Amino acid sequence: MTAETTAAHEHTPDAHELADLELLLSGAFHPLTGFMGPADAHAVAGHGTLADGTPWPAPVTLALPEDHPAAPGDRVTLRDPEGAALAVLTVTERRDGLAAGPVEALGAAEHGPFARLRRTPEEVRKELAGRPALAVTMRGPLDDLEEIRAVARELDAVVLLLPLVFGEGGPAVVRAALRARDLLPEGTLVAAVPLAPREETAVDLELRERVAEAYGAAEHLAGPEPVTIPGPPHRRGLVVFFTGLSGSGKSTVARGLRDALLERGSRTVTYLDGDVVRRLLSAGLSFSRQDRDLNIRRIGFVAAEVARHGGLAICAPIAPYAATRAEVRAMVEAVGGDFLLVHVATPLEECERRDRKGLYAKARAGLIPEFTGVSDPYEEPDDADLVIDTTGVSVEDAVGRVLDPLVRGGWVR
Repeated sequence: MTAETTAAHEHTPDAHELADLELLLSGAFHPLTGFMGPADAHAVAGHGTLADGTPWPAPVTLALPEDHPAAPGDRVTLRDPEGAALAVLTVTERRDGLAAGPVEALGAAEHGPFARLRRTPEEVRKELAGRPALAVTMRGPLDDLEEIRAVARELDAVVLLLPLVFGEGGPAVVRAALRARDLLPEGTLVAAVPLAPREETAVDLELRERVAEAYGAAEHLAGPEPVTIPGPPHRRGLVVFFTGLSGSGKSTVARGLRDALLERGSRTVTYLDGDVVRRLLSAGLSFSRQDRDLNIRRIGFVAAEVARHGGLAICAPIAPYAATRAEVRAMVEAVGGDFLLVHVATPLEECERRDRKGLYAKARAGLIPEFTGVSDPYEEPDDADLVIDTTGVSVEDAVGRVLDPLVRGGWVR
């Protein structure tokens, strides 16, 4: 890759947008060749419209933060979460939080399990060599292989299984496709497609039709949606996220909860205290809003990884900003974990009266800039799952108020 191929501006799309980007670059979204703008991607029953007026099953859009400097005519390098450059977007429109324009490939995306099966439509069509194909899109195991065999016989078609891999369940869908391939007619093909699901079933099915057509399908069958039965709460990952002012008692209650859970011995517990994380995971960060957000995102990432593997994480940062707390909740829920937000709503006057670390006195004297509650805002959560005030409450009682809903909800035995 040369300097000329990349662009001055950069951006890392989210997982949904990265999946759409891969389909744009591979030709699976043909004739769409770039991200759609607000005028093209208007939500009318979930549909969008291409620049030439052609209906499109679903908006394919790219969101850019409000403070991103890219303007129409600029080029933006799109990178994966590890920093690898994937494509360049030439911005043709920037409005309503969206950036529209065509994309050009820079490099192949890195894939994990079953990377050999991430085949492009062109590669599959070349292997079909003009033979008719019956494409079967899958988001879970197939329950009626006989229907597939019968339709394939009727059409004299090659069976093409297209497992739709997006998120943590992707490898399981590919494994289901490979098992089905072994039971279907000889010559059945498998190609993994990173198509993210759309909320509306009809829109999702129509988009699957378009992708199947791009892969050379003469006929398309949509496999059944997977039936997901969540495991019992005590086996699911959980993040208990405390937020509150300095001196509110959140760290004390969080440590007490950790100790109570360790005494019970029914869960693997990871404790992420705000001050400890600051010294280790986030060493070197300032207390600017940008660095505070980065600190909370780092805590959220570690907590989500704990939840991903069925553990219980307890976090106790100040976390003053609502948007960043919402990001952490989304991180945890995206990996299948549960999230419990505990607002330790001890009033500022009580927190300042305690001032165990002498921080409020320093902040009032102007020695600590951007101090939450004094010179920097604390955005009280309106989505807290539990609110407690530790004023005049013993540590044991405060811990009990948090532990009780964990027991009632089945997360702790």
